[in-house]
Amino acid sequence: MKIAMPVDEKVVNPKINNNFGRTPYFAIYETETKAFNFIDNSGNVSQGGAGIKAAQELVNAKVEAVIVPQCGENAAKVLRSANITIYKMLNDNIVENVEALKNGKLEILDKIHSGYHGGNI
Repeated sequence: MKIAMPVDEKVVNPKINNNFGRTPYFAIYETETKAFNFIDNSGNVSQGGAGIKAAQELVNAKVEAVIVPQCGENAAKVLRSANITIYKMLNDNIVENVEALKNGKLEILDKIHSGYHGGNI
C-alpha cells in the first residue's frame, strides 16, 4: 500500500504540512518496502485548482491512502473517484501517523471544507 502525506521538506521524518493543495512535496510511504520517497506537487505553484492538481499527482503515483489535516471538496472528489481513502492525521509526525494507520487508529476524514477558492486562505 502507498500512503501519502503533504510535507514541506524532502528530509528524514518531515512534519506534515497543513495545506494539501499548496504543499511543496508529498512523502509517500510504501508498506511493502517500508520506505519513504518524495514527489513534487505541481499544484504548489498553480494560480488556481491547486487541490485538484495535487490530488491528481497522487492518483498518478498510484497512492491508496492519504493522511492530511484537512482537504477541500474538489481535491476530495478527485481522490475518492480514484478510490483513495482520506484519513485525518493524529499529529504532524509522519512516522507516527503511518503507524497509527497500520494499527487501525486513524479516522476517515469526514469534514471536507469548500476549499480556498480565489486565494482566500
